[in-house]
Amino acid sequence: MEHFTIATEAEKNPDFRRVLWTGKYSQLVIMTIPPGGEIGEEVHEDVDQILTFVSGVGEAVVSGQKKAVAQGDLVVVPAGRKHNFVNKGPNPLVLYTVYGPPEHADKAVHRTKEEADKMEEAGKDEPPTQK
Repeated sequence: MEHFTIATEAEKNPDFRRVLWTGKYSQLVIMTIPPGGEIGEEVHEDVDQILTFVSGVGEAVVSGQKKAVAQGDLVVVPAGRKHNFVNKGPNPLVLYTVYGPPEHADKAVHRTKEEADKMEEAGKDEPPTQK
């Protein structure tokens, strides 16, 4: 059994992205987006994503629709939808997200968005293959 006090884990995370757990069909990731930062516009063709916000304030943009997000909010991004999440506040925007199926390499840690982008571009952030 895996057990996380997820809000606490997310709040103490200094990294842009940290994979906490990877299963066969889903993956749990915590993220900290710095003030003025963003996840970056992207589309996961075959991956659903659910994001829950722990602290901070931001803006969700999914399929061109914009919505303010804050602590306690949850946003669902169905596979194939263009999306981005932007920190709009003076403090980090902290969240945890579940991907189904996994989207990132197991145990991946990306300290910054720039590092995450480099790893993805180099093909070093690939999810485990499904069996």
